[in-house]
Amino acid sequence: MPRVYLSLGSNIDREQNLRGALRDLERLYGDLLVSTVYESEAVGFDGDNFYNLVVGLDTDKTIGELVAELRAVEDAHGRVRGCPKFSARTLDIDILTYGNACGEIDGVQLPRDEILKNAFVLQPLADIAPGDRHPETVRPYAEHWEAYDHSRQKLWPIDFTFDSDEEQ
Repeated sequence: MPRVYLSLGSNIDREQNLRGALRDLERLYGDLLVSTVYESEAVGFDGDNFYNLVVGLDTDKTIGELVAELRAVEDAHGRVRGCPKFSARTLDIDILTYGNACGEIDGVQLPRDEILKNAFVLQPLADIAPGDRHPETVRPYAEHWEAYDHSRQKLWPIDFTFDSDEEQ
């Protein structure tokens, strides 16, 4: 089964939506590898700060099946479709990588270009998969994070724990 990395973000009811999404993902895919949660300023628009994290999971679902399930999780947490790309979100889940797949598959461009562009994606990915290699550059995520211009985007870790047994 391929290892899949997902980026999760929210700036509306952040804790509630991320906790709910993590419970849903665990129900769908089993054990999750969950990064530290980071707070960052909104990128591309003026808005409330986001909470962001990266999740690793293993699945035998196709990319198309995975996209459908992730959209259903977003929808269950109040995601409104048709908004501008850079706008407030109850929940945003993006597939970052699917094994070593490269190119457009089932309408998804892999690996996602935000990995190398946004600190709020790259740092949590480097946290949980420092030795894993970017499918195109073949460099480890830790190396990408070390080379990243940390002054471009500010983010900071927050106190956020996820216990899959916690009450909803």
